[in-house]
Amino acid sequence: MPDTDGGRGTAPGEAIRLGDGLRRWFLRPPRRHGEVDTERTVSFLELFYDLVYVVLVGQAAHALAEDVSWRGTATFAVVFGLIWIAWLNGTLFYELHGREDGRTRSMIFLQMLLLSLMAAYAAHADGEDGRTLAVLYALLLALLSWQWYSVYRRDPPGRRRTAGQYLLVMLAGIALVVASAPLSADARLGVWALFVLGWCAVESGVLASWRREAEYDVVTDSMVERFGLLLIIVLGEVVVGVVDGLANTDRSALVITTGLLGLAVGFGFWWSYADLVARKPPREVRASLVAWIIVHLPLTMAVAAAGAAMVGLIEHAGDSRTPAGPSWLMSGSVAVMSLMIVAVLPTLEDYGRRASAYATVQVVFTGTAATSLLIGWARPAPWLLALSLQLLLLAAWSLAFVRWLRDGRLLNEV
Repeated sequence: MPDTDGGRGTAPGEAIRLGDGLRRWFLRPPRRHGEVDTERTVSFLELFYDLVYVVLVGQAAHALAEDVSWRGTATFAVVFGLIWIAWLNGTLFYELHGREDGRTRSMIFLQMLLLSLMAAYAAHADGEDGRTLAVLYALLLALLSWQWYSVYRRDPPGRRRTAGQYLLVMLAGIALVVASAPLSADARLGVWALFVLGWCAVESGVLASWRREAEYDVVTDSMVERFGLLLIIVLGEVVVGVVDGLANTDRSALVITTGLLGLAVGFGFWWSYADLVARKPPREVRASLVAWIIVHLPLTMAVAAAGAAMVGLIEHAGDSRTPAGPSWLMSGSVAVMSLMIVAVLPTLEDYGRRASAYATVQVVFTGTAATSLLIGWARPAPWLLALSLQLLLLAAWSLAFVRWLRDGRLLNEV
């Protein structure tokens, strides 16, 4: 790659002094806006980074599994929103500005230290642990803001406006999170909810304005892959939910059957996303890129929540009716996931060429969402609930597949 940091380039085979090599490895500044590496692939470091989020999401989902109530669900949604915003900031910075050098690695590992500490407090975020979690989260945001500021300093004046707006939103978020630390648990969760909603709304406006007339491409194959990997992370919670449920219950034939049927619902999640959304880049102009990014928040949250619902289904496998909490959580997760697929399809790059086929899929998955909620309201036995939702997702995918065949295309074709 060409040397873009303003330093002296090194000819092939030329020896580098130790001091120059160390400075270049650890002090080389990040890439400016516009210096997008379209050929990069997802690195081992990014995969390692995402593993820490596996633990964070797992702790939040574990807390929801223990308290499947309106309050427990609301707490999970807020904490997951905090986690997702942190993941998004770290991921986009690495994608747009990171390098394969010691500076980037050091900053990523520092984030991972903070994230690991946060995981220790995430399971009881609605109690006293929430105070410490707020402080740690503010520190993480401060570190991320400093990274973005390091790019802002190097950007040419014409590209600083959007970066400056982004930094102001981040700084306001830090102040809000810090202010929440001494509050009561309910008030603190309320402030966090305000932060998540406010951040998504304001940043959507900032980023939509930035992409109204795109000066350069920012969507790469590696960026699209990272969002797909996030779904894999939360799908892991479905597997964990099934395993936890089976490990802590007498494993009768009915219990095992219920667990396996629940896991098959997770397979339905994967199949729907993999064939309809995964590895398909969004359009970069106007609000399409922003919508594509933001939709992944409720989409991945719903899948992670389904993992928590699995525990309740297995624990009550012998009941004639599924308890209201797990029933609504499971069916609601399927409904939200289906509606988010409906919402994300118009943002895809190939939507214009396949508008008719996509419209059919949108109708199918809208019906899937409504039917899922009816199943949750009916509260059949846990095994029947899981089977019904799994068959519902299978029917939706099958109808989409038939529509694609009639269109002369395969589902996973780009």
